[in-house]
Amino acid sequence: MANRTSVKEFILLGFPGTWQFRVSFVVVFALMYTLTVIGNASIIALVWRSSNLHTPMYFFLCNLSFLEIWYTTGVVPKAIGVMLGTSQTISFSVCILQLFFLLSLGSTECFLLSVMAYDRYLAICCPLRYSSLMSSVLSVRLALSSWLGGFLAISLLAFLTSRLTFCGPDVINHFLCDIDACLALSCSDTWPVELATFLVSIIVVVASCVVTLVSYMYIISSILRIQSGHGRKKAFSTCSAHLSVVTIWYGSTIFLYVKPSAQNSLDVNKIVNTFNTMVTPLLNPFIYTLRNKEVKVALGRAFQKK
Repeated sequence: MANRTSVKEFILLGFPGTWQFRVSFVVVFALMYTLTVIGNASIIALVWRSSNLHTPMYFFLCNLSFLEIWYTTGVVPKAIGVMLGTSQTISFSVCILQLFFLLSLGSTECFLLSVMAYDRYLAICCPLRYSSLMSSVLSVRLALSSWLGGFLAISLLAFLTSRLTFCGPDVINHFLCDIDACLALSCSDTWPVELATFLVSIIVVVASCVVTLVSYMYIISSILRIQSGHGRKKAFSTCSAHLSVVTIWYGSTIFLYVKPSAQNSLDVNKIVNTFNTMVTPLLNPFIYTLRNKEVKVALGRAFQKK
C-alpha cells in the first residue's frame, strides 16, 4: 500500500465558514452526540433491568442502540476536531479504517432493521405462533448474522479502496472519510471500487429494504383486518416508530450509495451524511420511547424504584 500511495494523509475540510459558523456547528454536533449516547445507553440499561422487556423485539432494539452509539462515535469526535481546526488531518490508513468501520456499521443497521421488520411481521401476522417462531435462539442468530453480514459485506470494498492511488490534491471535502470523497481524489482507475460499491449497495441496502417493505405490506394488510379499534391502534403504534426510523435511514442511504457512479455533489453528501450519522441515531431512542407504552411503563417503574 505504501508503494502505491503518494499521499500519506488527507485534510478534512468539514463545513468551511467563519469561526462563529463552525463553532455553532460544534455546539450542535456535541449536543446531538451527548443526547445520542445517553438516549441509546438508557434504552440498553432499561431493557437490561426490566424483565417485561426481555423479548426479541427489545433484544433487537438493544443491538440497534449499541450500534448507534458506536456509529456516531466513529464520526462526531473527529468531526468536532475538524471544525475547530485542531484535528483536520487524517492518515490514509486511519481514513480507510474509518470508512470500513462506518460502512460496516451502516450495513449492519440495514440488516437489523429488516430483521426487526420481520419480527414485527411475525408478532402481528402470526401472533399465536410468534413465541415458537421467534425463539430466543433464533433472535440471537439473526442478530449475529446481521453483525457478521454487515462487516463481511464491506471487507472487499474497503480492500479495493485501500489499493487506490492518491497523487494529490489531499483535501477531502467532507467531515469524514466518505467513499465518494475518496474516489474524487484518486488518480487511479476507480471503476472497480465504484462497481463494488454499487453491487454491495444493491445486495445490502436494496435487498434489506425489500424485506422490510414486504414485511410492512403484510403488517399493514393484517392491521387493517383487525376488528377492534383499540387493537388496530395498538398495532399501528408499535410499528409506526420502527417505520419512521426505516424511512429516514433507507431514504438517505439509498441516496448516498445506490447509484452506478459517484455523481452526487459532495456538499449534498455532507448534509445527507449528517442525517445518517447523527440525526437518525439521535431520533431512535426518543421515537421508540415516546411511541411505545411498554417502554413508558418500564421507565415509570425504574423512576419509582429510585
